Amino acid sequence: MSGKNKSAYPFYIVLGTLVCLLGLSQLNYSFSYKDFQFRKVDMLSELRTTSPSPDNQKLTAAGNDSSKLSGLDSNGIAANPHVPNPDHTHDFMSYAGIMEYASPVPGDTVVGMRHFLTALQELKAGKRRKVRIAYFGDSMIEGDLITGDLRDSLQRFFGGAGVGFVPVTSVVASFRTTITHTFSTDWKDYHYKNSPPSNITLGLSGHTFYPGGGSWVKYSPVKKPLLDKFQEISLLYGPASEGTVTINDKAYTLSGNAPVNRLDLQQDTAQPSLMLRYSGSAQPFYGVCFENGNGIYVDNYSFRGISGVELGHLSADMIRRMQQERPYDLVVMHYGANVLFRPELTDYSWYERPMKKVMDSLRQDLPGTSFLIVGTADKSYRKADKYITAPGVEALLKVQHDLAAGHGTAYWNLFAAMGGEGSMVKWVEGDTVMANKDYTHFNRTGAAKVGALLYKAIMNEYRLAQQP
Repeated sequence: MSGKNKSAYPFYIVLGTLVCLLGLSQLNYSFSYKDFQFRKVDMLSELRTTSPSPDNQKLTAAGNDSSKLSGLDSNGIAANPHVPNPDHTHDFMSYAGIMEYASPVPGDTVVGMRHFLTALQELKAGKRRKVRIAYFGDSMIEGDLITGDLRDSLQRFFGGAGVGFVPVTSVVASFRTTITHTFSTDWKDYHYKNSPPSNITLGLSGHTFYPGGGSWVKYSPVKKPLLDKFQEISLLYGPASEGTVTINDKAYTLSGNAPVNRLDLQQDTAQPSLMLRYSGSAQPFYGVCFENGNGIYVDNYSFRGISGVELGHLSADMIRRMQQERPYDLVVMHYGANVLFRPELTDYSWYERPMKKVMDSLRQDLPGTSFLIVGTADKSYRKADKYITAPGVEALLKVQHDLAAGHGTAYWNLFAAMGGEGSMVKWVEGDTVMANKDYTHFNRTGAAKVGALLYKAIMNEYRLAQQP
Protein backbone atom coordinates (compact mmCIF):
# COMPACT_ATOMS: atom_id res chain seq x y z
CA MET A 1 0.00 0.00 0.00
CA SER A 2 1.34 3.44 -0.92
CA GLY A 3 2.45 6.03 1.63
CA LYS A 4 -0.28 8.35 0.36
CA ASN A 5 -3.02 5.89 1.25
CA LYS A 6 -1.44 5.19 4.66
CA SER A 7 -1.50 8.89 5.46
CA ALA A 8 -5.32 8.81 5.24
CA TYR A 9 -5.65 6.14 7.98
CA PRO A 10 -6.01 8.59 10.89
CA PHE A 11 -8.80 10.37 9.06
CA TYR A 12 -10.65 7.10 8.43
CA ILE A 13 -10.23 6.07 12.08
CA VAL A 14 -11.58 9.36 13.42
CA LEU A 15 -14.46 9.33 10.93
CA GLY A 16 -15.33 5.75 11.80
CA THR A 17 -15.26 6.50 15.49
CA LEU A 18 -17.60 9.46 15.03
CA VAL A 19 -20.00 7.35 13.00
CA CYS A 20 -20.03 4.68 15.73
CA LEU A 21 -20.62 7.24 18.45
CA LEU A 22 -23.39 8.86 16.46
CA GLY A 23 -25.03 5.49 16.03
CA LEU A 24 -24.73 4.70 19.73
CA SER A 25 -26.24 8.07 20.60
CA GLN A 26 -29.45 7.03 18.86
CA LEU A 27 -29.91 3.86 20.89
CA ASN A 28 -32.94 4.35 23.11
CA TYR A 29 -32.33 1.77 25.81
CA SER A 30 -30.16 1.30 28.84
CA PHE A 31 -28.18 -1.65 30.02
CA SER A 32 -26.46 -2.08 33.34
CA TYR A 33 -24.12 -4.62 34.77
CA LYS A 34 -23.04 -4.26 38.38
CA ASP A 35 -21.71 -0.71 38.65
CA PHE A 36 -21.57 -0.06 34.91
CA GLN A 37 -24.55 1.45 33.12
CA PHE A 38 -24.91 2.12 29.39
CA ARG A 39 -27.25 4.98 28.52
CA LYS A 40 -28.23 6.94 25.47
CA VAL A 41 -25.45 9.40 24.59
CA ASP A 42 -26.05 13.06 23.77
CA MET A 43 -22.93 14.22 21.93
CA LEU A 44 -24.11 17.81 21.82
CA SER A 45 -25.14 18.09 25.45
CA GLU A 46 -22.32 20.49 26.31
CA LEU A 47 -23.32 22.78 23.46
CA ARG A 48 -27.02 22.93 24.21
CA THR A 49 -28.80 25.61 26.19
CA THR A 50 -31.08 24.37 28.97
CA SER A 51 -34.56 23.56 27.79
CA PRO A 52 -37.60 22.30 29.67
CA SER A 53 -38.13 18.58 30.03
CA PRO A 54 -41.17 17.11 28.27
CA ASP A 55 -43.02 17.08 31.60
CA ASN A 56 -42.22 20.73 32.26
CA GLN A 57 -43.22 21.59 28.69
CA LYS A 58 -46.61 20.05 29.37
CA LEU A 59 -46.94 22.05 32.59
CA THR A 60 -45.97 25.26 30.83
CA ALA A 61 -48.42 24.61 28.05
CA ALA A 62 -51.19 23.93 30.56
CA GLY A 63 -50.66 27.01 32.70
CA ASN A 64 -48.09 29.17 30.91
CA ASP A 65 -47.20 30.60 34.34
CA SER A 66 -43.66 30.18 35.62
CA SER A 67 -44.77 30.93 39.18
CA LYS A 68 -46.74 27.68 39.22
CA LEU A 69 -43.62 25.73 38.28
CA SER A 70 -41.72 27.15 41.24
CA GLY A 71 -44.61 26.50 43.60
CA LEU A 72 -45.40 30.22 44.04
CA ASP A 73 -48.48 32.28 43.33
CA SER A 74 -48.32 35.87 42.10
CA ASN A 75 -47.79 37.11 45.66
CA GLY A 76 -44.74 34.93 46.22
CA ILE A 77 -46.64 32.50 48.46
CA ALA A 78 -46.37 28.78 47.84
CA ALA A 79 -49.29 27.81 45.60
CA ASN A 80 -48.87 24.09 46.33
CA PRO A 81 -48.34 23.24 50.03
CA HIS A 82 -46.18 20.29 49.03
CA VAL A 83 -43.75 22.44 47.02
CA PRO A 84 -41.15 24.35 49.04
CA ASN A 85 -40.47 28.03 48.53
CA PRO A 86 -37.91 28.76 45.80
CA ASP A 87 -34.99 29.28 48.17
CA HIS A 88 -35.48 25.73 49.42
CA THR A 89 -35.99 23.51 46.40
CA HIS A 90 -34.22 20.65 48.10
CA ASP A 91 -34.74 17.02 48.95
CA PHE A 92 -36.32 16.97 52.39
CA MET A 93 -34.37 13.86 53.38
CA SER A 94 -30.93 15.33 52.78
CA TYR A 95 -31.33 19.11 53.15
CA ALA A 96 -29.91 20.41 56.44
CA GLY A 97 -31.60 23.81 56.31
CA ILE A 98 -35.17 24.87 57.09
CA MET A 99 -37.89 24.29 54.52
CA GLU A 100 -41.00 26.47 54.59
CA TYR A 101 -44.49 25.65 53.34
CA ALA A 102 -47.68 27.58 52.71
CA SER A 103 -50.90 26.63 54.44
CA PRO A 104 -53.37 24.66 52.29
CA VAL A 105 -56.29 26.27 54.16
CA PRO A 106 -58.03 28.89 51.96
CA GLY A 107 -57.49 32.37 53.34
CA ASP A 108 -54.70 31.31 55.69
CA THR A 109 -51.76 33.56 54.94
CA VAL A 110 -49.36 31.97 57.42
CA VAL A 111 -46.34 30.66 55.54
CA GLY A 112 -43.69 28.61 57.30
CA MET A 113 -41.83 30.91 59.70
CA ARG A 114 -42.72 34.17 57.93
CA HIS A 115 -44.54 35.67 60.94
CA PHE A 116 -41.68 34.73 63.26
CA LEU A 117 -39.03 36.13 60.93
CA THR A 118 -40.96 39.38 60.59
CA ALA A 119 -41.18 39.56 64.39
CA LEU A 120 -37.40 39.13 64.62
CA GLN A 121 -36.87 41.94 62.13
CA GLU A 122 -39.20 44.22 64.12
CA LEU A 123 -37.42 43.29 67.35
CA LYS A 124 -34.01 44.07 65.87
CA ALA A 125 -35.33 47.39 64.54
CA GLY A 126 -36.76 48.37 67.93
CA LYS A 127 -40.37 48.18 66.71
CA ARG A 128 -41.44 45.58 69.27
CA ARG A 129 -40.36 44.61 72.77
CA LYS A 130 -40.33 40.82 72.83
CA VAL A 131 -40.41 37.70 70.70
CA ARG A 132 -41.19 34.32 72.27
CA ILE A 133 -40.67 30.72 71.24
CA ALA A 134 -42.52 27.76 72.79
CA TYR A 135 -40.29 24.72 72.29
CA PHE A 136 -42.14 21.43 72.86
CA GLY A 137 -40.28 18.15 73.08
CA ASP A 138 -39.59 14.94 74.94
CA SER A 139 -36.53 13.83 76.93
CA MET A 140 -34.27 15.09 74.13
CA ILE A 141 -34.75 18.63 75.51
CA GLU A 142 -35.34 17.99 79.21
CA GLY A 143 -33.04 19.82 81.58
CA ASP A 144 -33.07 22.69 79.04
CA LEU A 145 -30.80 20.72 76.70
CA ILE A 146 -30.74 22.13 73.16
CA THR A 147 -33.10 24.95 74.16
CA GLY A 148 -30.58 26.43 76.60
CA ASP A 149 -27.93 26.78 73.91
CA LEU A 150 -30.43 28.00 71.33
CA ARG A 151 -31.74 30.60 73.78
CA ASP A 152 -28.26 31.81 74.64
CA SER A 153 -27.30 32.31 71.00
CA LEU A 154 -30.55 34.06 70.10
CA GLN A 155 -30.39 36.38 73.10
CA ARG A 156 -26.82 37.37 72.36
CA PHE A 157 -27.90 38.52 68.91
CA PHE A 158 -31.43 39.83 69.50
CA GLY A 159 -31.25 40.86 73.16
CA GLY A 160 -33.06 39.72 76.26
CA ALA A 161 -31.94 37.70 79.27
CA GLY A 162 -33.64 35.08 81.36
CA VAL A 163 -34.61 31.45 81.22
CA GLY A 164 -38.31 31.92 80.45
CA PHE A 165 -40.92 29.48 81.74
CA VAL A 166 -40.08 27.02 84.53
CA PRO A 167 -42.71 24.65 85.99
CA VAL A 168 -43.50 24.43 89.70
CA THR A 169 -41.76 21.06 90.06
CA SER A 170 -39.68 18.98 87.67
CA VAL A 171 -38.18 15.49 87.63
CA VAL A 172 -35.00 16.96 86.11
CA ALA A 173 -34.62 20.02 88.34
CA SER A 174 -31.32 18.75 89.73
CA PHE A 175 -30.05 18.14 86.20
CA ARG A 176 -30.86 21.58 84.81
CA THR A 177 -27.99 24.08 84.74
CA THR A 178 -29.81 27.22 83.55
CA ILE A 179 -31.62 27.81 86.85
CA THR A 180 -31.43 26.43 90.40
CA HIS A 181 -34.81 24.94 91.24
CA THR A 182 -35.93 23.27 94.49
CA PHE A 183 -39.39 22.56 95.93
CA SER A 184 -41.30 20.76 98.66
CA THR A 185 -42.52 17.21 98.04
CA ASP A 186 -46.18 17.85 98.83
CA TRP A 187 -47.16 19.39 95.49
CA LYS A 188 -49.70 17.28 93.60
CA ASP A 189 -48.72 17.03 89.94
CA TYR A 190 -51.47 16.23 87.43
CA HIS A 191 -50.12 15.54 83.96
CA TYR A 192 -50.55 13.63 80.70
CA LYS A 193 -49.68 10.25 82.15
CA ASN A 194 -51.60 10.03 85.41
CA SER A 195 -55.15 10.49 84.07
CA PRO A 196 -56.14 13.78 85.75
CA PRO A 197 -59.82 14.23 86.66
CA SER A 198 -62.01 15.82 84.00
CA ASN A 199 -62.23 19.07 85.97
CA ILE A 200 -58.44 19.57 85.89
CA THR A 201 -57.14 21.81 83.10
CA LEU A 202 -53.58 20.95 82.17
CA GLY A 203 -51.17 23.81 81.60
CA LEU A 204 -49.20 24.27 78.41
CA SER A 205 -46.36 22.18 79.85
CA GLY A 206 -48.71 19.21 80.23
CA HIS A 207 -48.65 19.69 84.02
CA THR A 208 -50.88 21.37 86.60
CA PHE A 209 -49.70 21.61 90.20
CA TYR A 210 -51.87 21.77 93.34
CA PRO A 211 -50.26 22.79 96.65
CA GLY A 212 -50.48 20.79 99.85
CA GLY A 213 -50.51 22.16 103.37
CA GLY A 214 -47.02 23.63 103.38
CA SER A 215 -46.00 23.73 99.73
CA TRP A 216 -43.13 25.91 98.62
CA VAL A 217 -40.90 26.35 95.58
CA LYS A 218 -37.62 28.22 95.30
CA TYR A 219 -35.86 29.50 92.16
CA SER A 220 -32.36 30.98 92.10
CA PRO A 221 -30.37 32.40 89.19
CA VAL A 222 -27.10 30.78 88.15
CA LYS A 223 -23.71 32.40 87.64
CA LYS A 224 -23.84 32.43 83.86
CA PRO A 225 -24.15 35.31 81.39
CA LEU A 226 -27.79 36.30 80.76
CA LEU A 227 -28.95 34.00 83.60
CA ASP A 228 -27.44 35.63 86.67
CA LYS A 229 -30.38 37.70 87.90
CA PHE A 230 -34.16 37.84 87.99
CA GLN A 231 -35.93 41.01 86.98
CA GLU A 232 -39.33 40.54 85.31
CA ILE A 233 -41.20 37.67 86.96
CA SER A 234 -44.64 36.29 86.10
CA LEU A 235 -46.52 33.67 88.10
CA LEU A 236 -48.95 31.67 85.95
CA TYR A 237 -51.89 30.02 87.72
CA GLY A 238 -55.39 28.72 87.07
CA PRO A 239 -58.77 29.92 88.36
CA ALA A 240 -58.15 31.55 91.74
CA SER A 241 -60.11 31.07 94.96
CA GLU A 242 -58.88 34.07 96.95
CA GLY A 243 -55.79 32.28 98.15
CA THR A 244 -52.66 34.08 99.28
CA VAL A 245 -49.23 33.50 97.86
CA THR A 246 -46.18 34.75 99.73
CA ILE A 247 -43.23 35.65 97.52
CA ASN A 248 -40.03 36.61 99.31
CA ASP A 249 -42.03 37.34 102.48
CA LYS A 250 -44.51 39.63 100.72
CA ALA A 251 -48.15 38.48 100.49
CA TYR A 252 -50.24 38.69 97.32
CA THR A 253 -53.91 37.82 96.94
CA LEU A 254 -54.57 35.83 93.79
CA SER A 255 -57.61 36.57 91.66
CA GLY A 256 -58.97 35.72 88.25
CA ASN A 257 -61.23 32.99 86.93
CA ALA A 258 -59.66 32.51 83.50
CA PRO A 259 -58.00 29.20 82.59
CA VAL A 260 -54.66 31.05 82.86
CA ASN A 261 -54.02 34.08 85.05
CA ARG A 262 -50.82 36.06 85.57
CA LEU A 263 -49.26 37.87 88.50
CA ASP A 264 -46.41 40.17 87.43
CA LEU A 265 -43.57 41.10 89.76
CA GLN A 266 -40.36 43.08 89.63
CA GLN A 267 -37.52 41.42 91.53
CA ASP A 268 -35.63 43.25 94.25
CA THR A 269 -31.98 42.82 93.32
CA ALA A 270 -31.13 42.59 97.02
CA GLN A 271 -32.96 39.23 97.06
CA PRO A 272 -31.65 37.30 94.07
CA SER A 273 -33.71 34.14 94.75
CA LEU A 274 -37.47 33.75 94.55
CA MET A 275 -39.22 31.84 97.36
CA LEU A 276 -42.93 31.15 96.88
CA ARG A 277 -45.29 29.77 99.53
CA TYR A 278 -49.03 29.30 99.23
CA SER A 279 -51.80 29.26 101.82
CA GLY A 280 -55.50 28.81 101.22
CA SER A 281 -57.75 26.27 99.54
CA ALA A 282 -56.05 24.24 96.85
CA GLN A 283 -55.87 25.88 93.45
CA PRO A 284 -53.94 25.19 90.25
CA PHE A 285 -50.49 26.58 89.48
CA TYR A 286 -48.52 26.18 86.25
CA GLY A 287 -45.13 27.79 86.74
CA VAL A 288 -43.06 30.97 86.85
CA CYS A 289 -41.52 32.94 83.96
CA PHE A 290 -38.24 34.82 84.19
CA GLU A 291 -37.36 37.60 81.73
CA ASN A 292 -35.09 40.61 81.68
CA GLY A 293 -35.66 43.43 79.22
CA ASN A 294 -36.56 43.53 75.57
CA GLY A 295 -35.43 40.60 73.48
CA ILE A 296 -36.16 37.00 72.62
CA TYR A 297 -37.25 34.23 74.98
CA VAL A 298 -37.34 30.45 74.57
CA ASP A 299 -39.64 28.47 76.87
CA ASN A 300 -38.73 24.80 77.34
CA TYR A 301 -41.79 22.52 77.46
CA SER A 302 -40.19 19.11 77.83
CA PHE A 303 -42.12 16.02 78.86
CA ARG A 304 -40.35 12.70 79.16
CA GLY A 305 -41.64 9.70 77.24
CA ILE A 306 -44.26 11.31 74.99
CA SER A 307 -44.63 11.37 71.21
CA GLY A 308 -46.40 14.70 70.67
CA VAL A 309 -49.83 13.14 70.31
CA GLU A 310 -50.45 14.04 73.95
CA LEU A 311 -50.68 17.73 73.06
CA GLY A 312 -54.16 16.89 71.78
CA HIS A 313 -55.30 16.72 75.42
CA LEU A 314 -54.67 20.43 75.96
CA SER A 315 -57.72 22.66 76.30
CA ALA A 316 -58.35 25.09 73.46
CA ASP A 317 -59.49 27.72 75.98
CA MET A 318 -56.28 27.30 77.97
CA ILE A 319 -54.10 27.61 74.85
CA ARG A 320 -55.91 30.73 73.65
CA ARG A 321 -55.75 32.32 77.09
CA MET A 322 -52.07 31.47 77.39
CA GLN A 323 -51.52 33.19 74.06
CA GLN A 324 -53.16 36.32 75.48
CA GLU A 325 -51.07 36.31 78.65
CA ARG A 326 -47.79 35.14 77.11
CA PRO A 327 -47.98 35.26 73.29
CA TYR A 328 -45.73 33.03 71.21
CA ASP A 329 -44.44 33.95 67.77
CA LEU A 330 -43.02 30.49 67.05
CA VAL A 331 -43.99 27.02 68.25
CA VAL A 332 -41.35 24.31 67.80
CA MET A 333 -42.38 20.65 67.92
CA HIS A 334 -39.46 18.27 68.48
CA TYR A 335 -40.51 14.63 68.84
CA GLY A 336 -39.56 11.23 67.50
CA ALA A 337 -37.42 9.32 69.99
CA ASN A 338 -40.47 7.71 71.60
CA VAL A 339 -42.13 6.98 68.27
CA LEU A 340 -39.16 4.88 67.16
CA PHE A 341 -39.71 2.30 69.90
CA ARG A 342 -39.55 -0.53 67.33
CA PRO A 343 -36.54 0.31 65.15
CA GLU A 344 -37.54 -1.86 62.18
CA LEU A 345 -41.11 -0.57 62.02
CA THR A 346 -41.67 1.55 58.89
CA ASP A 347 -45.45 2.12 58.91
CA TYR A 348 -46.24 5.21 60.97
CA SER A 349 -49.78 5.82 59.77
CA TRP A 350 -50.91 5.07 63.34
CA TYR A 351 -48.90 8.12 64.43
CA GLU A 352 -49.65 10.38 61.48
CA ARG A 353 -53.43 10.28 61.92
CA PRO A 354 -53.60 11.64 65.50
CA MET A 355 -50.74 14.08 64.83
CA LYS A 356 -52.75 15.60 61.98
CA LYS A 357 -55.52 16.30 64.48
CA VAL A 358 -53.03 17.80 66.93
CA MET A 359 -51.62 20.09 64.24
CA ASP A 360 -55.11 21.05 63.06
CA SER A 361 -56.07 22.04 66.62
CA LEU A 362 -52.86 23.94 67.39
CA ARG A 363 -52.96 25.86 64.12
CA GLN A 364 -56.58 26.78 64.85
CA ASP A 365 -55.94 27.76 68.48
CA LEU A 366 -52.80 29.77 67.63
CA PRO A 367 -53.73 31.67 64.46
CA GLY A 368 -50.92 33.75 63.04
CA THR A 369 -48.27 31.86 64.99
CA SER A 370 -45.41 30.24 63.06
CA PHE A 371 -44.69 26.54 63.55
CA LEU A 372 -41.50 24.57 63.06
CA ILE A 373 -41.52 20.77 63.02
CA VAL A 374 -38.13 19.26 63.86
CA GLY A 375 -37.57 15.92 62.13
CA THR A 376 -36.29 13.13 64.33
CA ALA A 377 -32.61 12.68 65.05
CA ASP A 378 -30.79 9.57 63.92
CA LYS A 379 -31.45 6.52 66.10
CA SER A 380 -29.28 3.44 65.84
CA TYR A 381 -29.84 -0.14 66.97
CA ARG A 382 -27.67 -3.20 67.08
CA LYS A 383 -28.04 -5.58 64.18
CA ALA A 384 -25.67 -8.54 63.87
CA ASP A 385 -22.36 -7.22 65.16
CA LYS A 386 -22.75 -3.47 64.61
CA TYR A 387 -24.99 -0.45 65.17
CA ILE A 388 -26.88 0.93 62.18
CA THR A 389 -29.56 3.55 61.55
CA ALA A 390 -33.02 2.18 62.31
CA PRO A 391 -35.12 1.67 59.14
CA GLY A 392 -37.95 3.52 60.86
CA VAL A 393 -36.02 6.79 60.91
CA GLU A 394 -36.55 7.57 57.23
CA ALA A 395 -40.20 6.53 57.38
CA LEU A 396 -40.86 8.77 60.38
CA LEU A 397 -39.05 11.70 58.77
CA LYS A 398 -41.37 11.46 55.79
CA VAL A 399 -44.41 11.56 58.08
CA GLN A 400 -43.04 14.59 59.93
CA HIS A 401 -42.20 16.34 56.68
CA ASP A 402 -45.68 15.67 55.29
CA LEU A 403 -47.23 17.07 58.47
CA ALA A 404 -45.26 20.29 57.92
CA ALA A 405 -46.11 20.48 54.23
CA GLY A 406 -49.78 19.78 54.87
CA HIS A 407 -50.18 22.38 57.62
CA GLY A 408 -48.18 25.33 56.30
CA THR A 409 -45.35 25.06 58.78
CA ALA A 410 -41.58 25.05 58.56
CA TYR A 411 -39.55 21.82 58.67
CA TRP A 412 -36.03 21.13 59.83
CA ASN A 413 -34.47 17.70 59.34
CA LEU A 414 -32.26 17.12 62.38
CA PHE A 415 -31.25 13.72 60.98
CA ALA A 416 -29.72 15.40 57.92
CA ALA A 417 -28.20 18.24 59.95
CA MET A 418 -26.32 15.84 62.24
CA GLY A 419 -24.90 13.90 59.29
CA GLY A 420 -27.60 11.55 58.03
CA GLU A 421 -27.22 7.79 57.77
CA GLY A 422 -25.03 6.35 60.51
CA SER A 423 -24.42 9.72 62.17
CA MET A 424 -25.58 8.63 65.62
CA VAL A 425 -22.86 5.96 65.68
CA LYS A 426 -20.29 8.66 64.94
CA TRP A 427 -21.73 10.92 67.66
CA VAL A 428 -21.51 8.06 70.19
CA GLU A 429 -18.19 6.51 69.16
CA GLY A 430 -16.27 9.47 67.75
CA ASP A 431 -13.26 11.17 69.32
CA THR A 432 -15.64 13.80 70.76
CA VAL A 433 -18.51 11.88 72.39
CA MET A 434 -21.74 13.74 71.72
CA ALA A 435 -24.41 11.12 72.47
CA ASN A 436 -25.13 8.43 75.02
CA LYS A 437 -24.65 4.68 74.72
CA ASP A 438 -28.37 4.21 74.09
CA TYR A 439 -27.62 5.55 70.58
CA THR A 440 -30.65 7.81 70.92
CA HIS A 441 -30.06 10.73 73.31
CA PHE A 442 -27.50 13.52 73.09
CA ASN A 443 -25.22 14.38 75.98
CA ARG A 444 -24.56 18.02 76.89
CA THR A 445 -21.90 18.38 74.21
CA GLY A 446 -24.16 16.94 71.54
CA ALA A 447 -27.14 18.98 72.70
CA ALA A 448 -25.03 22.13 72.48
CA LYS A 449 -24.11 21.24 68.91
CA VAL A 450 -27.74 20.61 67.98
CA GLY A 451 -28.68 23.97 69.50
CA ALA A 452 -25.94 25.61 67.43
CA LEU A 453 -27.10 23.84 64.25
CA LEU A 454 -30.68 24.99 64.77
CA TYR A 455 -29.54 28.53 65.53
CA LYS A 456 -27.56 28.57 62.30
CA ALA A 457 -30.56 27.30 60.33
CA ILE A 458 -32.84 29.96 61.86
CA MET A 459 -30.35 32.73 61.19
CA ASN A 460 -30.00 31.62 57.57
CA GLU A 461 -33.77 32.08 57.21
CA TYR A 462 -33.60 35.42 59.00
CA ARG A 463 -30.95 36.73 56.61
CA LEU A 464 -32.81 35.42 53.57
CA ALA A 465 -35.96 37.19 54.78
CA GLN A 466 -34.06 40.48 54.88
CA GLN A 467 -33.09 40.25 51.22
CA PRO A 468 -35.21 42.37 48.84
